[in-house]
Amino acid sequence: MFISNAYAQSPLDAMGLSGNITSFLPIILMFVAMYFLMIRPQQKRAKEQKTMMDALAKGDEVVTAGGLLGKVAKVSEAYVTLEVSTGTEIVVQKSSITMLLPKGTLKAL
Repeated sequence: MFISNAYAQSPLDAMGLSGNITSFLPIILMFVAMYFLMIRPQQKRAKEQKTMMDALAKGDEVVTAGGLLGKVAKVSEAYVTLEVSTGTEIVVQKSSITMLLPKGTLKAL
């Protein structure tokens, strides 16, 4: 009398899905890590930049993407007029403003 042991098989093994899920697990974990390490911080910075651009007002001191420093003279929907020196004004796109400086920075330079 020879009786072998019978083992229960999981439903995933019966359908052949167990091997497929475990083979895709590292790729899924990579995408989750990429989201938290790259995509989410980028979205946070973009949101802060948009908030800063919406809050621009006359008299703010700013730096443009090209490195120009100036005082905001006029703000419109898509453009900002900067006074870069006494009597010299330039018009730049709002999106080119990268940083808002503390008041009095330009006089200290």
